[in-house]
Amino acid sequence: MGAFVQLTSADGFQFPAYVAQPAVQSRGGVVVLQEIFGVNSHIREVADGYAAQGYFVVAPSTFHRIRSGVELGYAEPDMAEGMALKSAVEALPAPGVMPDIQAAIRYAAQGGKVGIVGYCWGGLLTWRAACTLQGLSAAVPYYGGGMTTPDEVARRPGVPTLAHFAEQDRWIPLDGVQAFRQAHPGVEVHLYPAHHGFNCDQRGAWDAPSAALAREGTLAFFSQHLG
Repeated sequence: MGAFVQLTSADGFQFPAYVAQPAVQSRGGVVVLQEIFGVNSHIREVADGYAAQGYFVVAPSTFHRIRSGVELGYAEPDMAEGMALKSAVEALPAPGVMPDIQAAIRYAAQGGKVGIVGYCWGGLLTWRAACTLQGLSAAVPYYGGGMTTPDEVARRPGVPTLAHFAEQDRWIPLDGVQAFRQAHPGVEVHLYPAHHGFNCDQRGAWDAPSAALAREGTLAFFSQHLG
């Protein structure tokens, strides 16, 4: 079980982050970036899961500049509310929420080398972090919505990156994934026979075999680059 702490961004903005600490000596730090549903019970479980693997984990609230205390479920009204909140954050003046993620990376560094993993919108933010932020040693975006648009494909990661995509993702067409793969031969791209959101066991799209395989690959990737 973790707990929320207050972090401070470079511009002085304060925001909450869920922190889960390992029971043993830390083998590295991991920043977990939320979906469009907030730092909800699923994201906290994901953070706890990485902590159980020996990592010092920080899951920042990337909605806090727009609204505090967001914790949504996965029904249609939650989806609509989450999409609206995401759009509001994306519309913030640059650099938007990225300094908050940078603050989370700095905080996670007390655990050692830092990796970052994010899901859905968090996957997109993970990709941006890999390309623009400091202090990372590895990045793992899961089905990052928007990652395959031309502006995002044009970015270049500064750290080893493993990208998980789903073959049946209606939000991220396969031709976009292939274009991303061709533009980034140095990025390890994995495709799974699943739908968008396959990692989340609270969603109908959950695919247990794909989620387990992606988690196994992510843990191996972090072990390689954070150890």
